[in-house]
Amino acid sequence: MSEQLGKLLLRVMLGGMMLFHGIDKALHGITFIEGLVKVQGLPEVLAYGVYVGEILAPIFVILGWKSRIWAGVIVLNMAMAIYMTQMKVFFTVGAHGAWALEVPMFYLLSALVITLIGSGKYAIIRD
Repeated sequence: MSEQLGKLLLRVMLGGMMLFHGIDKALHGITFIEGLVKVQGLPEVLAYGVYVGEILAPIFVILGWKSRIWAGVIVLNMAMAIYMTQMKVFFTVGAHGAWALEVPMFYLLSALVITLIGSGKYAIIRD
């Protein structure tokens, strides 16, 4: 039972925290992300994928509906975010001795764990 509660807690924690990022982007726009995508030489419309990765995917991860798939979407979202914004500081130490990529990698690796272990017992549709 504690393993199943752990999976639920992981899903709610990751989904809930990612959802705050998505809501912020929904309220304040994604102009910054559109610029990053454009600099990479990609179509600006791809920036709207952030809404899938930071709103839809977190909601479905929390609910436990096809969690492996939606957590995989979060993995891709975070990999792209790290690639576009953090590669210059990948091997640096930030403020207070913390790794500069600590938070983005926390999201990416937490989503990767859910992709590997699935949603668990307490889910709408277990995978």
